[in-house]
Amino acid sequence: MRKLFVNPRIVFMGTPEYATPSLERLIDHGYAVQAAVTQPDRPRGRGRNPLAPPVKETARRFGVPVYQPERVSQEAFCESIGDLKPDILIVVAFGQILKKTLLDIPRWGALNIHASLLPAYRGAAPIQWAVINAESRTGLTAMRMNEGLDAGPILLQEAVNIGPEETAGELHDRLSQLSGDFLIRTLKGLEAGQLAETPQDDSRATYAPKIDRGMSPVSWARPAPSVAALIRGLDPWPGAATRVGGKEIKLFSAGVEAGRDGIVVKGIPGRVAGCSDQGLLVETGEGVVNIRELQAPGRRRLPAALFLHGFPINEGTVLGAD
Repeated sequence: MRKLFVNPRIVFMGTPEYATPSLERLIDHGYAVQAAVTQPDRPRGRGRNPLAPPVKETARRFGVPVYQPERVSQEAFCESIGDLKPDILIVVAFGQILKKTLLDIPRWGALNIHASLLPAYRGAAPIQWAVINAESRTGLTAMRMNEGLDAGPILLQEAVNIGPEETAGELHDRLSQLSGDFLIRTLKGLEAGQLAETPQDDSRATYAPKIDRGMSPVSWARPAPSVAALIRGLDPWPGAATRVGGKEIKLFSAGVEAGRDGIVVKGIPGRVAGCSDQGLLVETGEGVVNIRELQAPGRRRLPAALFLHGFPINEGTVLGAD
């Protein structure tokens, strides 16, 4: 295959911490990053002071010019990018939909690094949904972008196993680091003319919509593996939640408690079966979950033993009942 480009002029588009290793790898490998495009500063924290996105901070540290358009479809922004004459846009967790006007500016369009094995888990939250659905593996996909939702042709993929009790936060951090090296391999493959575009099979597509706080309440009537997977998938944000003593507490880092002789316990959903240094045991519709970390309102997240020292939950208490 012919080489697409050598020493491409790059405009990098990304926003959260997840995207910073990819930008850093580009710079470390001597690529010509002309600009970093990221979301505008947003008010955060109790003081609601505007905070810069992590990609902006990383770009400034390396002296890369930063653009922060409210909407990347704005004509003035597209003209600014056109003036840079980039060879390629590289998109990693940016947070806005790119229109054809922008995609058509670089001579090789836009390359997206997506945190799933497409066409599985197209959308905004592939990492969380892979954990919630108790998948045993996920991965990274390098895709040439079009106007569809993560529907462009695939250039390269790498499978990644998901640990049996890995949280979405832990998987997020692993994939973030892997994405940087994966991006470099993709670019090297393109430069050498070694990567072919493979259309996605839309009939196999699944979707990963945004996660929101409305997903937090735990339904204890579900089987233990499903409850534990939900708790891990919402860890660290927004956190799974249940009510006890008139207060909502958050639940993190959960696993399924093995029954004696392989017997699955069918108790009262939400009833506390016991507690130990290892966690809080709670019955579900089928089986028992072990919750290793909890958080009271206005307090920090704590291991179960420390949490229960200051917020006792007696055996036999039924969570979510009030």
